[in-house]
Amino acid sequence: MKSIQNPISKEMEIFGKKFKAELKSKVWMLDKITSYMLKQKGKQVRPVLVFLSAGLAGGISEASYRGASLIELLHTATLVHDDVVDASEQRRGFFSVNALWGDKVAVLLGDYLLAKGLLLSLDHNDFKLLQIVSKAVKEMSEGELLQLEKARKLDITEDVYYEIIRQKTATLIEACCAVGVASTGADDATVQKAALMGEKIGMAFQIKDDLFDFGTDEIGKPLGIDIKEKKMTLPLIYALSQADKSTQRKIRKMMRNHNEDPKKINEIIDFVKKSDGLGYATKVMNQYITDARKILDSFPESDYRTSMHDLISYVIERKK
Repeated sequence: MKSIQNPISKEMEIFGKKFKAELKSKVWMLDKITSYMLKQKGKQVRPVLVFLSAGLAGGISEASYRGASLIELLHTATLVHDDVVDASEQRRGFFSVNALWGDKVAVLLGDYLLAKGLLLSLDHNDFKLLQIVSKAVKEMSEGELLQLEKARKLDITEDVYYEIIRQKTATLIEACCAVGVASTGADDATVQKAALMGEKIGMAFQIKDDLFDFGTDEIGKPLGIDIKEKKMTLPLIYALSQADKSTQRKIRKMMRNHNEDPKKINEIIDFVKKSDGLGYATKVMNQYITDARKILDSFPESDYRTSMHDLISYVIERKK
C-alpha cells in the first residue's frame, strides 16, 4: 500500500492531521476513546481511494479532504455499531470499543461520529458528498439485514448474493470513488462513471475476502468463519448449484446444525473445493477487476491512474 500512496503521500499526511482534529471533543472520555481508535488506522484504503479518484478527475481540493473525513467518520461509526451487534471483542488486533468501555458507550460513540460527519458536510455546504455517503450507509444497513434474513433459510441464490455484497461492501468503495470525483466539481456523468468503477472494485474485494474462508490459516482470517456464521458466499453457492438435491440437503443441514463442529466445517470446505467453487468465484472476481480497469482507463493518463491500477491489483493479490 505504501507505493500506491506515492502520488498522494503529502495529502495523506495532511489528511491524518485534519481527521484527528475532526475527532476532537470537549468531553474527556470521547477524546480518550478516539485517540485509542486512531492507533488502529489500518491501511487507510478508503481515504486513498478518495484522493486517487480526485486526482483522476483533475485535482485534490479542500472538499476532497472533507470528503475523505466524511467517509471515515461514517464508516467508523458503522464499525463501532457492528462490533456491538456482533458482540465482537476485537477490531484489527485491538480490543473493540465495546469490549473496553461497554455497549452503551460504543453506541453513543457511533452516534457522535455520525453527527460529526453530518455537521462537517452541512457546515461547508457539501450536500453532494453527504448525499453520496448517506446513500452508502443506508445500503450497508440494508445489505446486513438482507443477509440476516436469508441466513435463516440458507437459500441465497447467486443473484441475491451479489445484491448483498453490493450493498454491504461495494457501496462504500463506490462512495469513496464518487466522493473523490465529486469533490473536484466534476459533472454527474463523471461522478457516476467513478461510482461504477468503485462498485466493481468493491465486488471483487468482497469475493476475494470470501475466498479466504476456504484457504489456509496463514491468511489472517480464521478458516471457516463464514460457515460458522452461516454466511452463504459465492464459492459455496456455486458448489451447491452443481450438486444433486440430496447433497444440497446434507450440506445445508451441516451448516444449520453443525456449524461449530471443525470436522463438519472441513467437510463443507472440501465439498466446495471439489466442486470448483473457488475457481468459479475467482473467475467472477477477475471479471469485475477487468471491468473496473476498463472504466479506469477512460480517465486521462496520470500518476493517479497508475496508482489506482496498482490498488486494483492489491485488491485481488492481498493475502488478508
